[in-house]
Amino acid sequence: MRGKKQAPHRLIAPDPRYQSATVAKFVNRLMERGKKTVARKVVYQAFDLVAEKTKQDPRDIFDLALKNAAPQVEVKGRRVGGANYQVPIEVRGDRRQALAMRWIIEAARSKKGQPMHQKLAAELILTSQNEGDAIKKKLDVHRMAEANRAFAHFA
Repeated sequence: MRGKKQAPHRLIAPDPRYQSATVAKFVNRLMERGKKTVARKVVYQAFDLVAEKTKQDPRDIFDLALKNAAPQVEVKGRRVGGANYQVPIEVRGDRRQALAMRWIIEAARSKKGQPMHQKLAAELILTSQNEGDAIKKKLDVHRMAEANRAFAHFA
């Protein structure tokens, strides 16, 4: 059969300022229409704002925000005997980080009336304090998994 081979995991070069592959991945997720320099500028300005507001290293805040927003379990649709069940499954490391980044960026984009770097900085600070829309999303996913725990044997 065609198309069954997994795509190879590519190594992402660390970003120039912080020498971190995680920050580089975050920049790539934020990027729209291939404009990496714009995305990088937004992330760096957001990190500068975070450092200014919290008086802490922005990388620590960023790592804490990612850790706080990362889900432990999620639900996955599974068809069994003609019925669809939402089966709770544990989230593995790569996907956990990807979901955390996605939710933080979505939460920042959903706010209105400010430049993106300010919205992103505010969301990173809130998420690092276990508040904000990204944390709300994580809790919703956890609640959904908890509600469907009876179907865990279908996993």
